[in-house]
Amino acid sequence: MRTHVALIRGINVGKAKRVAMADLRAELEALGYAHVATLLNSGNVAFTVPKGAKGDPAERIAAVLEKRLGVSARVTVLATAELDTALAANPHAKVAKDPSKLLVTVLASAAEAKRLAPFAKQDWKPEAFAVAGRCAYLWCPNGVLESRAWKAVERELADGATSRNWATMTKLLALARG
Repeated sequence: MRTHVALIRGINVGKAKRVAMADLRAELEALGYAHVATLLNSGNVAFTVPKGAKGDPAERIAAVLEKRLGVSARVTVLATAELDTALAANPHAKVAKDPSKLLVTVLASAAEAKRLAPFAKQDWKPEAFAVAGRCAYLWCPNGVLESRAWKAVERELADGATSRNWATMTKLLALARG
């Protein structure tokens, strides 16, 4: 069995895309996934994929959200090892003192990183921006909503990425490790 985390973009934000976490867990279990655990009421899920399971977990989860729960959402899935690597690659770990202001943006694919390469060359001070592998790292000392870098990344990638703050990402890794 391989442990994964799913980052579901946009559910439980606003009234239109509300999903009870108990329903989400039940649907993932119905897909054959085991050890399904959600983090808060956030659309973040840790689960194991049985050996020999067929199909892409992200596609399967997105389909069940649409079909069974009536919610259309982008689902990004990372193996626990990928999440561990992404957190270890954080170039802002020594600078970022508030985990709620450090974002990890997980790209839909590694190819999306090329679109962000020019951003890494820009001066975002007092913010900081970097790309490594399938993730972009944004240090937003004045808050995410005030971040120029965050707004630029959102404009560039739109639905091609999903972001979580550092505290959430570290909690997801702990949840995935059991």
